[in-house]
Amino acid sequence: MQIVRTIGWILLTAIFVGFIFMNWGESVAVRFWPLGGKNHFLFEWPVGFIATFFLAVGFVPTWLFHRGTKWRLTRRIKALEAAARIPQFAPAETPPSANPTDSPLAPSASNTAADTQA
Repeated sequence: MQIVRTIGWILLTAIFVGFIFMNWGESVAVRFWPLGGKNHFLFEWPVGFIATFFLAVGFVPTWLFHRGTKWRLTRRIKALEAAARIPQFAPAETPPSANPTDSPLAPSASNTAADTQA
C-alpha cells in the first residue's frame, strides 16, 4: 500500500510542477478588496506562484491539524499502554475448602465433644 501512495504523490507532484513550468511566464493581475473608491491592492503575479501559494494556504493548516491530532492520539495510546503494563493484583484470598471441619477456624472435634458434655 505504501508504494501506491508514493506513486500517487509522485504523479500529483509531477502534474503540479508541469503546470507551474508551463504557466510561469504568464502574469495574472490579482486584485484584492478595495480600500475605498478605485484604489485596490493590485498585484501581477505569475500563475505558478499563485497556484503554489494557494496550494500551501490550503494544505499547510490541514497538515498541521493532522499532525497535531496524530501526536495527541499517539500520546494517549502510549499512556494507555503504560497503564495496561502495570500489574493490577487483587488481594489474595484463600480458596474455600470442601469440608468446613478442615478449616483452621472450625472448632476441633475434641472441643465440640467437651462443649456438649459440660
